[in-house]
Amino acid sequence: MHDIDTLVFDILGTLVDHTAGLRDALGALVPAADVDDLVTLWGTTIGAEHRRIVDGGREYATTAVLDAEAAHAVVRAAGLEPGAVDTLVRAAGHRPAWPDTADALAGLAGRFELIGLSNADRTSLLRMNASAGLRWHTALSTQAAGSYKPDPAVYRLAIDCAGRPPERMLMVAAHAWDLRGAQGAGMRTAFLERPGADRPVPGDAFDLHLETLADLAAVRR
Repeated sequence: MHDIDTLVFDILGTLVDHTAGLRDALGALVPAADVDDLVTLWGTTIGAEHRRIVDGGREYATTAVLDAEAAHAVVRAAGLEPGAVDTLVRAAGHRPAWPDTADALAGLAGRFELIGLSNADRTSLLRMNASAGLRWHTALSTQAAGSYKPDPAVYRLAIDCAGRPPERMLMVAAHAWDLRGAQGAGMRTAFLERPGADRPVPGDAFDLHLETLADLAAVRR
């Protein structure tokens, strides 16, 4: 692929294992057989609220607020003591980078402008960048748009920041729904294989399908 100046990365699930801390905490609190279902409940609870906000059914709420709501739902479903809410919220903030992330970003930073574009609020994004060792030219939170992906206003944040035509920007994500949103804003797209990825469906036509971040070496300016 040619004519790309800016790489825009989703972060949660794409560059970091966003359920690692939550899984560890739940593993210490509930039978192993229940962990996957509870992690799914956490994700669906937050996802539903994201959709309500994007659709105008709820005012914007930060990551911290939505994490607390998801934690309450999980604690109720698992029959845990109320004090476990704080434990789960703290644990959910531990999102280690996937093993290839740091080296890939370092290598790409000399060739492209790198933008992180995350549903995490500003404070969560700061903490995550620091703890996971993520290095950017800039990192943007959807909080600046008062919404969440796939709201078109979110992708406009990255396009306006770069000051480039969207067709010279490549959105990289492990979530097909995220890439559809980026396509709607005119950006080019690359699906990245990750554990738990939201995979493309028939009819999706992304520009690249990456097995690892190292495959981005084929992209040229």
